[in-house]
Amino acid sequence: MFSPAKMWNGFKSYIYKNYGENPGSMLVHTGVIGWILSSLAQVYAVIFNDKISKEQKVFLIPQEIADAVVNIVSFYTLTSGVKYIGAKLVKTAKLRTAEISNFLKKGGHVLEKGQKRVEGKVYAGDWNFDITKLDNYNSEIASKFKPFKNGAEVIAGLTGSILSSNLVTPLVRNKYASAKQKQALDSMKNTNREQNEKTLYPGEISMNAYMKLASIKHSGNLKV
Repeated sequence: MFSPAKMWNGFKSYIYKNYGENPGSMLVHTGVIGWILSSLAQVYAVIFNDKISKEQKVFLIPQEIADAVVNIVSFYTLTSGVKYIGAKLVKTAKLRTAEISNFLKKGGHVLEKGQKRVEGKVYAGDWNFDITKLDNYNSEIASKFKPFKNGAEVIAGLTGSILSSNLVTPLVRNKYASAKQKQALDSMKNTNREQNEKTLYPGEISMNAYMKLASIKHSGNLKV
């Protein structure tokens, strides 16, 4: 038997399992879902708008779908990219709190000013350093690192979404729309030109037929 309470508990478990320790990803995914729903509503409005002619819909519907793809792809790409960079900076300890710094210094993972680098050793701040792979990570610093990492990912994700929604996505969309508009205008000009030519020259005949008609027309005026 269908149980709303059981379904809700399952949904909450899924959210906690997949996003409990990764709220930045939830921000990205919910943003994408929002764009998808908004785009579907826009396409729906075009399809069922009686004030828009069928000829216009033939152009507008693919245009709206393409516009939606541009919006969603640019939003997801930029937001995910900025979030990844933020998470990477935190995991490599390029960005860290004072408490995390003390932990790393105590373990000899920080290259102090003037200190010579040991060949083959990876230090905090190096791109391939990973604080979560340290032997004493779970026992000493994990409880302090995870909230900091989650907060940094959320801030990075918000930054990416703001940049995408207000700068990159409108710019890409406008350039795409401008190109499609030019293409549509060129197509309309060609269509109008063809229609005008058909109006000026409604019938097309072969050369033989033309010669035959011409001979008939002028045969009565010939004098010997």
